Amino acid sequence: MVFLGGDGVVGGAHPTAEAAIDYLQSPQAIRDRTRALFTLAQQDQLHHFRYQPEALPATAAYVLDVMGQQYSTSEIPFHSRWRHFEVAGRSRLELLEPDLSRLDSLEQARLKVDLAITSVLLDAGAGSRWRYVEPGTGIEFSRSEGLAIASFYSFTAGLFSSQLDQPWQADAIGLAALTANSLAQAFQVNDDNPLLGLEGRVTLLQTLGHALHQQPQLFGPDAPRPGNLVDYWLQRSMDNQLSATTILHTILLGLGPIWPGRVELAGVNLGDVWPHPQLPDTGPGSNLVPFHKLSQWLTYSLLEPLQDLGLIIIDLDQLTGLAEYRNGGLFIDCGVLSLKDPAAIDQAHPPDSPLIVEWRALTLCLLDDLATHIRQTLGVDAAALPLAKILQGGTWTAGRQIAAEKRDGGGPPIQLASDGTVF
Repeated sequence: MVFLGGDGVVGGAHPTAEAAIDYLQSPQAIRDRTRALFTLAQQDQLHHFRYQPEALPATAAYVLDVMGQQYSTSEIPFHSRWRHFEVAGRSRLELLEPDLSRLDSLEQARLKVDLAITSVLLDAGAGSRWRYVEPGTGIEFSRSEGLAIASFYSFTAGLFSSQLDQPWQADAIGLAALTANSLAQAFQVNDDNPLLGLEGRVTLLQTLGHALHQQPQLFGPDAPRPGNLVDYWLQRSMDNQLSATTILHTILLGLGPIWPGRVELAGVNLGDVWPHPQLPDTGPGSNLVPFHKLSQWLTYSLLEPLQDLGLIIIDLDQLTGLAEYRNGGLFIDCGVLSLKDPAAIDQAHPPDSPLIVEWRALTLCLLDDLATHIRQTLGVDAAALPLAKILQGGTWTAGRQIAAEKRDGGGPPIQLASDGTVF
C-alpha cells in the first residue's frame, strides 16, 4: 500500500511514481521537503548555508516597517502581477477602457487570464542592464515592473494573438509563432539593452502554444487559449467557491510540459522541482524538493480576475511563499542566512545547484516563520493577513529595498545563472 507520511516522505516499500508525482505537485510537499532541509540548517548540517535565528526578530521588524511605509492607509493587496501593471501612479488596465467594458464579464476574465499567464511567464529576472521605456509616457522601467509593462504593451499590440481582429488575447497559434526577433523588438532589446534569458522566454511561450493543443479539456478544443481556464474553473467551483490549491494543480497540470530541461518522473515533467544530495534517495522522487515558484506566482495573479467573476477563493494560505531572489535576498541581507563559503558569492549558480536549492528551501520556511511572527505582532490571524499579502506588503518589497541599500543596482546577494524560466 502506498501512503504519504506525515513528514512528507512518500511511504510504502515501493511507492509508485504516480503517487510521488501527485505528492510533488502539492503545496504540502513544498513545505515538507523544504522543512526537511530547514531542520538540517537548524542543526548546522547543511553544506552551504548557516542559519542564525537570532536575526529573525529584527528582520520581521524591518518588514513591518516597510509594510507601514507602503500601506499605511489602505489594505494590503495580494502579491500578484496586477501590482506591476499599476506602477507610476496609473493602472494600465484603464487604458483598455471603454473597449474592455464592452465585453461580457466572462470574456473580460478570459482576457485577463491570457494577459496574466503570458506576463508571468515572461517575468524571470531581467538582469541589471535592461530597461523599457513606456510608449506615450517616456517613463523608464526595469526589472519586474519593466517586464510587466513591456508584456502589457506586447499583449495589447497583438503579439501573442493569431487573429488580427482580436489582438487582445493569447492563443495557441499566436504563441507558437512567436520569434526571438519579435519579442526582442517588443521589449526594446538591443546590444546596449540586453535582456537575460531572451531565447528561454521565447521558447517557453512557443512551447505553451503547443501545450494548449494537447489539453482541450483545459484550454478549449477550438482556438485554444490560456483564458479558457476560466470556464474550466467555473465548472470545478462548488457553491461559488474555488480552492486556491485547485487553481495551482490546474496550472501545474496544464503548463507542466512547457518547462525546459527539468527532472522527469515516469515521463512527467515535474517543473520547478530539484534534487538535493542531503535528502534520502529511498524511492521515486524522495530526494526532490518542489518549489513551483512561477506556478504559484501565477496562481496568486489569477485570483483577482476570478474574484471579479464572483468566485470566492478558499484555502489561500495552503499555498507557500515564492522561492525567488527578492525574498531569499532579504534573509541573507538581514543576516538570517549566511554562506559557509564566502567565495561562493563570486560565481553564478544555476537553479539545480545544491546551493540554490538550499537557499530557496530555507527562504520558504523562513517566510512561513516570519509570517507567524508578523501576525502575532499585529494580533491578526492568517485569514486576515494571508501570506499573499505579507509577500506584497511585505517581504518582496523589503528584499528589494535592502538590496538597493547594500549593492549598486540592487541585484541579488548571490549571482544566479538564469535561463529566463526560474528566477
